[in-house]
Amino acid sequence: MGARKITIEPVTRIEGHGRVTIHLDEKGEVEQTFFHVDEFRGLEKFCEGRPYYEMPQITQRICGICPVSHHLAAAKACDAVARLEPPRPAKLLRELMHMGQMVQSHGMHFFHLAAPDLLLGFDAAPADRNVFGIIRANPALALKAVNLRRYGQQIIERLGGKRVHPNFTVTGGVNAALDPKDRESIATEREAMVAIAQEAIAIMKGWVEANQETAASFASFPSGYMGLVDKEGGLQLYDGEIRVKDTEGRYLAQFRPEHYLSHVAEHVEPWSFLKFPYYRKAGWPNGFYRVGPLGRLNVIDKIGTPLAEEEFKLFRAIGGGRPVEGSLYYHYARLIEVLHCLERIGQLLDDPEILSKDIRAYPSEEKIPGQGVGVIEAPRGTLFHDYSTDENGLLTRVNLIVATGNNNWAMHTAAGMVAKAYVKGENLTEGMLNRVEAAIRCYDPCLSCSTHAIGQMPLEVTLVAADGRVLDRVAR
Repeated sequence: MGARKITIEPVTRIEGHGRVTIHLDEKGEVEQTFFHVDEFRGLEKFCEGRPYYEMPQITQRICGICPVSHHLAAAKACDAVARLEPPRPAKLLRELMHMGQMVQSHGMHFFHLAAPDLLLGFDAAPADRNVFGIIRANPALALKAVNLRRYGQQIIERLGGKRVHPNFTVTGGVNAALDPKDRESIATEREAMVAIAQEAIAIMKGWVEANQETAASFASFPSGYMGLVDKEGGLQLYDGEIRVKDTEGRYLAQFRPEHYLSHVAEHVEPWSFLKFPYYRKAGWPNGFYRVGPLGRLNVIDKIGTPLAEEEFKLFRAIGGGRPVEGSLYYHYARLIEVLHCLERIGQLLDDPEILSKDIRAYPSEEKIPGQGVGVIEAPRGTLFHDYSTDENGLLTRVNLIVATGNNNWAMHTAAGMVAKAYVKGENLTEGMLNRVEAAIRCYDPCLSCSTHAIGQMPLEVTLVAADGRVLDRVAR
């Protein structure tokens, strides 16, 4: 049996299109694996020449799943360009929208994209291993999942007029105050959503307990970690300083978002259009890090809401004082964040200033626009928006480091580890390849966001012999 190449295209149950190529040696063992992202990156360039204040509306068109993250990061960058500090009520309202975004995105990922593998099995038939399979297996749970996502989306809609691509943030604040009736509606349902989040956490904890060896070994590897924290080291999703830890959980750096280029660099590989960010001082590839739910929970010291804090303590015990490394634990961390966001929604709604109409600061005509950086924790991880303008406020340079891009090397590494552990060329099964895809799904990648896709770019896995002959091809 000669050397072969397997292609998985596209990777399913993710946002955007990518492919994996698995190279087998002459014995049918995995020799090398690549995670290819073939979509085209172009948004930064075609934004040049636009007025900076248009960016909250332009950049959220990158994606229909996480537009709010770009909407808010862009607004924060525009605040910095105009050198404005939004009034506190505006910050509260922006954060409230962000919490809605986190709830709907995390809820959708766990129940619709990840749960088919966990609840139905990695080897379940593809016709069953999807959201419809979840509905057939547990219709009551599926209904709760839909309600959780609806709740998050309705928060976005009540603030921004639409569930997708809202019109809410502006330079210096937001464009509308919260209606007291909307505040009451959001508050009335919150406790029921907390119960759904707790049920989901219990499901995930039960799965981990029943599959301890798989949870511990599946795509488990050392890396650095990055996330926003407050001054006390607590979890922050809307604002804060960026903290970086190493593979042992030791502090490497903590810095203001505007200083990110002193700490983050990007590497390029010829087999992917998506760049590979890394911690600059550690160099490439030693400085690669992970972001998102697992990255955030590995860098923080605490969570500022009581129910999520108790779950965080249990989560942290898994690592025994070290970072939790298994990629499947992303799902567990994601659900803890959902619980935190629902608790945080309650805190925001109870704040006396949440109904204030002091919601915008206006730029002075004497101030010339300049450079501004906005950073937020998107559901998938740390999101950077960096804008430079001329004296008229027209964009001369735009740089985005999108959350999924920060996890690019981690996804490549995870796919390779799982392929080596499970893929056997002499007896290839669909379940083997699904495990490779599942390693990538742990990170909930949004490849459209990270590359700003143009057109249809599918994902495939191709099996190639040593002499270059294509032996097999799997496309989806």
